[in-house]
Amino acid sequence: MEFLAEDRRTLEELLPGFDALIAAIPLAEMEARDSQAIELFRGAGGAGLVVPQDFKGHGASPSAAIRVQRAIGSRSPSLAVATTMHHFSTASLIELQRAENGFEWLLLQAIAEQGRLLASGFAEGVHGRGVFSPTMRARRVDGKFLVSGTKKPCSLSRSMDVLTASVAIASEASDAEPEFAVALVPAGAPGLEVSDFWGSSVLAGAQSEAVTLSDVPVDPDLVVGVDNADAVQTASFLWFELLITASYVGMASSLVERVIAAERGDPALRIAMVADLESAMASLAAVAHRMEEGERSESLLLQALLHRYSAQDAINRSVTLAVEQLGGMAFIGGEEVSYFASASRALAFHPPQRQRAGSQAILAALAGAPLKID
Repeated sequence: MEFLAEDRRTLEELLPGFDALIAAIPLAEMEARDSQAIELFRGAGGAGLVVPQDFKGHGASPSAAIRVQRAIGSRSPSLAVATTMHHFSTASLIELQRAENGFEWLLLQAIAEQGRLLASGFAEGVHGRGVFSPTMRARRVDGKFLVSGTKKPCSLSRSMDVLTASVAIASEASDAEPEFAVALVPAGAPGLEVSDFWGSSVLAGAQSEAVTLSDVPVDPDLVVGVDNADAVQTASFLWFELLITASYVGMASSLVERVIAAERGDPALRIAMVADLESAMASLAAVAHRMEEGERSESLLLQALLHRYSAQDAINRSVTLAVEQLGGMAFIGGEEVSYFASASRALAFHPPQRQRAGSQAILAALAGAPLKID
């Protein structure tokens, strides 16, 4: 079994020619702020990767999708992160569509047929909030909703066609609780602005800038009420944790692949690196298989989080060993080794962060309490 062969074969089956295309582009170009990688992904039909075939998409299963993300992560960390956020938003729409909340199927078909890209305005980057806790507010005016708020960082901010955002709709009754909904905001809507936010050169190609909405008018058909928010959140977050973790496994795999190709270092250490990463992928695949069987349970999400944290440690171990085995000349001879090593560490910053609410939520769940990710 050639290292990464199955992942790249899956990518080739779903997006023919795309792996060869991005492999031929220098890493510095792929990762730059003005990178064309996202548009190449769109052109290859990647937007419809997880869209069901009923809506003209590729219908990639969770098992296939994690292999695709690993393969992309081994070529372009920024593209892997950016596309994960698109797939996460798409998966949220799929779950809403299954619950028959509204007209999500129209957008799903547009994603697949027209290459529409979705940015996430959910709270997955905000400490102290559940992923679907409202990040923006909306009010009814003259038959439309006016949406206001800010999301930063927001991947795909400059390439998105639609921003998906959780909103709290102000009630006309002063003593009533706001209504929770998901708004689908066209990127060109008046009042939506994108401004610089991401200050690091690492993962700059993911276009994670600030998106600000100031009384942006949104048609009522594009504001979807969510009655089963907990179920939708659990299902969507399962997709997110699998895809983001696989993306970072891919980044680490790029370094390990270099070690294997160069036949550098202790053979036992090479095996240890491969074993760590393959074990991480196997744990993700186990969750993916249960999702394919129809499970979207809280206990499965708990397992996914545990596997994600274990993968973080496996990534850190394998990257440290890979850099050591490649040696100082490989590190100073170019930027690729140091770049992949730096990028691979960022999994720790995605929600729920282990050093913050993640550990508390998991420990409480292990003691029998409901899993609550804040």
